[in-house]
Amino acid sequence: MARTKKKKVYEIGELDQYLFGQGTHYDLYKKMGSHLVVDGKKKGVYFAVWAPNAKAVSVVGDFNGWDRDKHPMEREEPLGIYTCFIKDMKEGELYKYCIETQKGELLYKADPFANYAEVRPGTASRVHDISGIKWTDSVWMEARKNWNIDESPMSIYEAHIGSWKQHPGEEEERFYNYREFAREAVKYMKEMGYTHIELIGIAEHPFDGSWGYQVTGYFAPTSRYGTPEDFAYMINYFHRNKIGVILDWVPAHFPRDAHGLADFDGTAVYEYADPRKGEHPDWGTKIFDYGKAEVKNFLISNALFWMETFHVDGLRVDAVASMLYLDYGKQNGQWVPNKYGGNQNLEAIEFFKHLNSVVLGRNPGTLMIAEESTAWPKVTGNPEDDGLGFSLKWNMGWMHDFLEYMKLDPYFRKEHHNQMTFAMTYAYSEKYILVLSHDEVVHLKCSMLNKMPGLGFDKYANLKVGYAFMMGHPGKKLLFMGQDFAQLREWSEERELDWYLLAEPEHQAVQAFMRDLLKLYRKNKAMYEQDTNGYGFEWVNANDGYRSIFSFIRHSKYNKKNLLFVCNFTPMEWADYRVGVPRRKQYKLILNSDDKQYGGKGEERPLVYKAIKQECDGRPYSFAYKLPPYGVAVFEF
Repeated sequence: MARTKKKKVYEIGELDQYLFGQGTHYDLYKKMGSHLVVDGKKKGVYFAVWAPNAKAVSVVGDFNGWDRDKHPMEREEPLGIYTCFIKDMKEGELYKYCIETQKGELLYKADPFANYAEVRPGTASRVHDISGIKWTDSVWMEARKNWNIDESPMSIYEAHIGSWKQHPGEEEERFYNYREFAREAVKYMKEMGYTHIELIGIAEHPFDGSWGYQVTGYFAPTSRYGTPEDFAYMINYFHRNKIGVILDWVPAHFPRDAHGLADFDGTAVYEYADPRKGEHPDWGTKIFDYGKAEVKNFLISNALFWMETFHVDGLRVDAVASMLYLDYGKQNGQWVPNKYGGNQNLEAIEFFKHLNSVVLGRNPGTLMIAEESTAWPKVTGNPEDDGLGFSLKWNMGWMHDFLEYMKLDPYFRKEHHNQMTFAMTYAYSEKYILVLSHDEVVHLKCSMLNKMPGLGFDKYANLKVGYAFMMGHPGKKLLFMGQDFAQLREWSEERELDWYLLAEPEHQAVQAFMRDLLKLYRKNKAMYEQDTNGYGFEWVNANDGYRSIFSFIRHSKYNKKNLLFVCNFTPMEWADYRVGVPRRKQYKLILNSDDKQYGGKGEERPLVYKAIKQECDGRPYSFAYKLPPYGVAVFEF
């Protein structure tokens, strides 16, 4: 009987094979890919790649003249993982896997588990050891374990590093690197009052114009902005400054690029084999096979990699609806029903339950956020109760209604009043984030400012009252970069934001107003600690459609320091607007959009208003306030 060769600790063993085949090898990235290893006096790089239907696989690169015969890999059964050890190979070497298909074709693939890649337009992987990264964010990481998102403030600054700010000069030198961005962005975010940053386009991708949503290197922070150590420095720096970090994550699809995951060994390895299930006709991309244990394992271990290796605090999961529905973006004949004849992807549903249970179970205080654009039930419900298990869901319905209303000429808003109130009918069906994201300021949709009707003052005033309504509404908040100072142009990944606009008083005023809204939000528990239950919000008057005025109260848990919002969405001034209140006490004006610093007239007005016994809005007490055009007033009581 032949003796089985004893495996080294760094090699793929029987347990690794078993767990990978079951879809439960959550630390898979520690074995797959390329790893610098030491075994006694022997130093080199150990390679492991999954190519189950390949005829042969070898490692090629500059180190061997890209000769596929010099370093062949050994096939390990039963899963078809190919491995090899290359002695004396050094860190920094470029490499690919040369895969010979069953048809005899040669494919040159980047490593799916590589931690570092050649800067585009190069497509090779790079040997890199990330085991020595030093962290100094232990205070943040320890506190994170006990974080209760339901009762905490969360105002997210969505940003794209490559177009936030750029250096003048040559094309390849224009990007801020991770370290530069960290220092500058932290300074800006602390000044403004954001709690979290959400970064788009971090996982390695070949095309700038994809914004990072067509990924070829799931385990590699893009080399556009520096090394993995630079990326870790950025995360560390944010944490030390008490700012959480969320990454956009794309498990819905991947591109057809020759060096990527598509047809990895000449067959459908990572994607569904049937093109009716495995391809997005509109996007020209491949769909992961969520029924294959190894593919689910790849994605779950990737989510854990970002959380546990790089200390990321949350993942915003892109295009969830496209995963849940088999007919998403497809015509009749382009999709296959599930075994019950429906359009739900049952395998994707189980994947989400597994993913969220494992990621959140292993990493208390982290977030899994769904960008889900339909009314799919229980997206943030417990998997035990047939929910998908996400922490939060983007409120796309609110965003659509809000933007459609804000685009209207104020004269017509009275006929669409319910667009601003409708979201409260389902506000507690999920745990929501209100979003005004990058998708809303591209592709001829206009910037937030240029969505607003009118000219001059009206545009800026409309934007301010809209932002105030958003910040007062139940739900966590997200705003894309540039919109907090009224960026004029649409966003483009090719240029930096128009920071020069901050020399203009109108843009300074919007920025100051947004800054004070964000600080008001963080300072007042009434704004966030009851986001997930109906006790935290009360309409005062949801039906003043004729005047297009909305008034509501945000209640704190112990009914102290509650906030009253009054928002006027027309250019009409109301010299004696009476608002109903629940108590006969004093109401302190803490935010007034008419202040000069916000671009208003700066009229003198009392800072304290005493309610009198005069019924209004169905309440026994009320007080009157001079409400300016597009005016916003926030009172504390």
